Amino acid sequence: MSNWNGKTIVITGASSGIGEATAERFVQEGANVVLAARRQDRLEEIQNRLDSHEGRVTIKPTDVTSQEDVQNLIQYAINEFGQVDVLFNNAGLMPLSFMKNTKVDEWERMVDVNVKGVLYGIAAVLPHMLERNEGHILTTSSVAGHEVMPTGAVYCGTKFAARVIMEGLGKEVANSNVRTTSISPGIVATELTDTITDEEALAGMKKGGDITPLQSKDIAEAVFYAVNQPEYVDVNEIIVRPNHQG
Repeated sequence: MSNWNGKTIVITGASSGIGEATAERFVQEGANVVLAARRQDRLEEIQNRLDSHEGRVTIKPTDVTSQEDVQNLIQYAINEFGQVDVLFNNAGLMPLSFMKNTKVDEWERMVDVNVKGVLYGIAAVLPHMLERNEGHILTTSSVAGHEVMPTGAVYCGTKFAARVIMEGLGKEVANSNVRTTSISPGIVATELTDTITDEEALAGMKKGGDITPLQSKDIAEAVFYAVNQPEYVDVNEIIVRPNHQG
């Protein structure tokens, strides 16, 4: 999919970081971009900033923990632009904590956003894509979906789940023209760590060494690469991490 004029991408978690950078990358190519997140004021700021580009940017405040919200998001995109060509399930939370500190509310929130949010996105868009026999679903997993770290038991579990869900989806739609990709970033300079409330976990991160993190635009380029392959190429998984991250 090389010509993005008239094509539509829906991005959750689009109010900052990877979602914002991906929106900018695609609107520069002439795509219609639907920005979805809870923070309407931030979505409006991004919409105004990207308004001068060739593609059209619209916003739809969305809480991915609500199946109704996600269904309404996809229907909104279809009503506005006729179809959804790409869904990027990017919304995610990472409140790392030691399990002994029993931050159960945070565990539940991670499951709701990182796992259920992905499932709701798939449920909302997959029938539409299968009916058209065309489309691409991407999800932000993490290197934490490949290996477990202290303080990350629950977060890693949710990202492993997201990766496995995408792998299973890919096998199910292999006989169609719907493609699937799991993007697994390493350390990226985003707001993701802002949700950490466990002081022990934060102290451990500060001792973690001096690694130059990736920028959100680096992950946006990985997304752009995956969706721009020839129709017969399905890039199922991409792992992108800083050069010195082990």
